[in-house]
Amino acid sequence: MSRLAMLGGPRAVPAGADHDAATAWPVVTPADERAVLRVLRGGRLTASAAGETEVAALEREWAGHVGVAHCVAVGSGTAAIQVALAAAGVGAGDEVVVPALTMNATAHAVRQCGAEPVFADIDADTFTLAPDRVAEALTDRTAALLPVHLHGLPADVDELGGVADARGLVVVEDAAQAHGAAYRGRRAGALGLAGCFSLHPSKNLPTCGEGGLITTDSDELRRAALALRNFGEHEPVRTRTYIAHGPGGNARLGPVQAAFARSQLERFPSCAEDRHKAVTDLLTRLAALPGLRVPHVPADRSHAWHIIRLRLVPEELGLGGVEPAAVRAALHRVLRAEGVPVSRYQVAPLPAHPAFRPPGAGLDDVADRFPVSCRTVDGTLCLQRRQLNPAAGPVLAAYADGFEKVWEHLDVVRSVAAANPGQGWRESFAGGGR
Repeated sequence: MSRLAMLGGPRAVPAGADHDAATAWPVVTPADERAVLRVLRGGRLTASAAGETEVAALEREWAGHVGVAHCVAVGSGTAAIQVALAAAGVGAGDEVVVPALTMNATAHAVRQCGAEPVFADIDADTFTLAPDRVAEALTDRTAALLPVHLHGLPADVDELGGVADARGLVVVEDAAQAHGAAYRGRRAGALGLAGCFSLHPSKNLPTCGEGGLITTDSDELRRAALALRNFGEHEPVRTRTYIAHGPGGNARLGPVQAAFARSQLERFPSCAEDRHKAVTDLLTRLAALPGLRVPHVPADRSHAWHIIRLRLVPEELGLGGVEPAAVRAALHRVLRAEGVPVSRYQVAPLPAHPAFRPPGAGLDDVADRFPVSCRTVDGTLCLQRRQLNPAAGPVLAAYADGFEKVWEHLDVVRSVAAANPGQGWRESFAGGGR
């Protein structure tokens, strides 16, 4: 049994350029560079340029991949949610139910279309919006449900759809992390009235900057989204009229970003297949470690593996009674010393953020109303981005070596956890959680 790196032993994951290259993302190839150069040399550098074709081609190709009739390209994943909600008629005075654990952009997009996010807790196994908690969040102002396919696993959209149908609500998917994932034979983005994707360079389908995609089978929603992304103008038949027929703004995607994403899309299926194999191999090894729970993937869906979240069970680690944040902090320290780049994805549930916490509400209220989200933040570790590169398999195997090595030294982990209380989600706020 080798000595832990934090105590002077060798790292389980050796540092080196080969590892960096195998985990770099996005992978930029000569084909991607040629795609961008094609646009630069063509001179049509905006989506509204006469004769521009890259944006429309990306829309057709992504709609075909998802299996829907339409795709509307916009400037970011956040813009995709905002435009999709507004195109569905969500606006001032409305409420939209959002999971308590997600990136803050989900809730900001709701606010940007004039509505108010109302939070519901997540499912403990899938980390996605819990259908039974959604009912508690509904009011006579609720207009839409906004499930997030967190980390790349689709939410239980059929159950959520049943809740929505009973109240006449629309369902808009935040699929920013779920490119290519499937639920009961249908792709993410084809499960609600509209699906919203991000093309941020950190995402499974990246571009060279910012970008977003809205997918839908609704002709009406497509027309409304096109107008909203381009100053309220109708889609031009021949030339642009510049006549605003309703509300709108500038949410267009540029041709350079569209061309880069199209080039990446050509490799997307093979990258996803390689990623799934490498992640599955990693999780098979980690699942054998006591006190560590790998992601749960229900039999009716597939995972895109944008983020890997690992749940800790302190009792099985001989740390019963120790705060989950302390266990997480101890393993974070010991694993990173071994070269395993574990991290945290979100440090507090959204309803605890000052931007979204109702006036007068305290953190005790958040803990009482969203216990699963709070436990998830404090009691889990994540691997982010390192698994996206299709060549990452050997590096993920080295990460598994690091986990197994640390699990041989759980006595050290116990000592570290006992000596350091760790920073829980409450301590993420200055002044002791005010």
